Amino acid sequence: MGLPAEDERPASPRDDEWPEAEKAEKLARGAALKWASGVFYCPEKLEGLGQYRSRETQRNSSIQSRLKSTVQSYLEGVSAGLEQLRSAAQEVQSVCQDLGAARWALLDSADRFQGLQQMRALMAEHVQLASVVQVLPQLFSVHEVFSHTLQLLRGQHLLEAHAKLMMMEHLRDDILSQLHLRGLSSAQATVLSYFGGLQELNESLAKQLWDIVGSSLQLVREDPVLFVTAVRIIEREEKIDDTLLLEATFLPPGRPKGWRQKFYHVLQETITGAHFRAARMDTEGPGLARHLAALQKDIVSELRVVKDLMVQCVPAHYNILSVCTATYHQALISHLQDILREDLDKQALFLLLEWALHVYHSPEMMGHPDLLPEVDVSALGPLMSPELVELTERKYVVKVKASVLVWMQRTLEVEFKEWFREEEPETDHKGFFQSALPVIVMQMLNENIQVASLITDSLQQKVYNMALEELEAFLGRLREALVQCGKEHQKDRTIPKYYVSYLLAMLNNNLALSSSVSSLHPDTAHGEVPTSLRAALDRTQKKACQLLLEELLLDLQPLCLQLPSRKWLSGSQLVSSMCEVIDKYAKDFSRVKKPVFTLLLTESELLVASQYLRALMQKKMVCKSEEERGQLCDRLLQDATQLRELFCGLPTADGVGASAHDRDVAVTLGQL
Repeated sequence: MGLPAEDERPASPRDDEWPEAEKAEKLARGAALKWASGVFYCPEKLEGLGQYRSRETQRNSSIQSRLKSTVQSYLEGVSAGLEQLRSAAQEVQSVCQDLGAARWALLDSADRFQGLQQMRALMAEHVQLASVVQVLPQLFSVHEVFSHTLQLLRGQHLLEAHAKLMMMEHLRDDILSQLHLRGLSSAQATVLSYFGGLQELNESLAKQLWDIVGSSLQLVREDPVLFVTAVRIIEREEKIDDTLLLEATFLPPGRPKGWRQKFYHVLQETITGAHFRAARMDTEGPGLARHLAALQKDIVSELRVVKDLMVQCVPAHYNILSVCTATYHQALISHLQDILREDLDKQALFLLLEWALHVYHSPEMMGHPDLLPEVDVSALGPLMSPELVELTERKYVVKVKASVLVWMQRTLEVEFKEWFREEEPETDHKGFFQSALPVIVMQMLNENIQVASLITDSLQQKVYNMALEELEAFLGRLREALVQCGKEHQKDRTIPKYYVSYLLAMLNNNLALSSSVSSLHPDTAHGEVPTSLRAALDRTQKKACQLLLEELLLDLQPLCLQLPSRKWLSGSQLVSSMCEVIDKYAKDFSRVKKPVFTLLLTESELLVASQYLRALMQKKMVCKSEEERGQLCDRLLQDATQLRELFCGLPTADGVGASAHDRDVAVTLGQL
């Protein structure tokens, strides 16, 4: 239809200049072809060709009119912009001409500016002289103000004196600052010399302030005005310090004073010196107890004063109650460490442990109702570290051990002397021999264990272990005493007079100790006797039984030496005498408790039998006739019968006759 031919027309110069326009035109033509092919594809739509043409003509006219109006508005804006640019260019040219004229005018006036420079120097000098003239009256009155300020300080008019002092310091610092800015550092020495009295006034004021702070606990109760005045002066100085440090251009001499930190330091030194720096302190038990009681009373009293009175006299940011509490706490830590460096006795060590672990945190001291809840030392840590507590507990155990050793030794010495008395040992309600030895020993050990339980469980366990060790060592010394007593008795069997009775008492004492050991354990339900201690008790029992049997043997030996003999064959008096000895000892043995009583009877019977048989076997007896052999047999049978009757008739621990073992011994003798 001719449209493709139009698409193939050669590119115009305009298309080369505007490739975007060419691309847009091609897209439009393509879209038009696509639309037209869709419209004219169906023959029935050709009837509406006139309508399509009319509608498209109207739409094109509308688009063209909008484009024309848009282009017209843009052209008008461009014209206005060009006019403004033209006007600006003219104004810039005018300004450049004026600046050039001004430059030439300034160059012509350069010589006149030299006179203005001299005028500026004269003006600056005039300003300085005017400043000096203004402060001249103050400079001339400096020494008079110094004297007046000193009088105010002596009269304790501290606020007025401090106001004068601040005025003089401000004057001096202002002059020094001006000199510093102008680089006249050489003149600063003259100014400092002229204001030299300020140093003396500062020192005098500071001395009075620190004296007041040192007496603050008393002043806040009696007359807090002086203390409040001191705090106000300190706060003034702190503000001056902060201001000068913030400016950081010139720091006058003596700044910063840091009087608030000095306030804390003096207060802490006062507290420490008043209670914890005694030249010499009694570290013995009673003296230390009085010292700790005084500390407890004073600390509680002074903290109540701080909480109720001093807190109201200082700014809140001082945290004065916390500072004082921490000061007392730290001072006590150091003080207790100093005390523990001394060679303390067990009472002093106990007092320190109890005071640090229990009293200090109790309602009687730092947990006092008047101090709570403001005072809280839980965050400050313990008075004694766990390592120090452990070390102190070990020291305490060593001291207790030494004390127990001395007491046990004395008890043993008293017991040893009682063995040589001319009286039998005391008896209990059942008639068994006994002495006060086990009661004294167990009471001593139990008291020390119970006292240790008032401190910590670990200390109680340490003392318990020590008690068992000392009891075992005591049993060893007791055996040595028994041996020594036995040697004395061998030299003279009349000394001690009641040797057997006291040996029996020692056996009962040993049984009492054995039955009481388990009660020493902190947990009595699990109080087992250690193997080594049980062995020591057994060795003590065996030693006492051995000495008793040796005593029995000494009485039997003279009779056994007559076996066999013609005298023995002629009658039964010899064996009867042996039975009497055995019966006598059996009655003595009945004064000891079972099972030792049964053990002694058994060992005695074995001893008699062995000695009888040994005597018969060691000697030879020749029977010269059949009659003598028959007499020997009859004698042996009679002896066996007599001994069997004796053994079977001896009471046992339960009060009945001889045991099966005893009957076996008698039968053996009968068979022999």
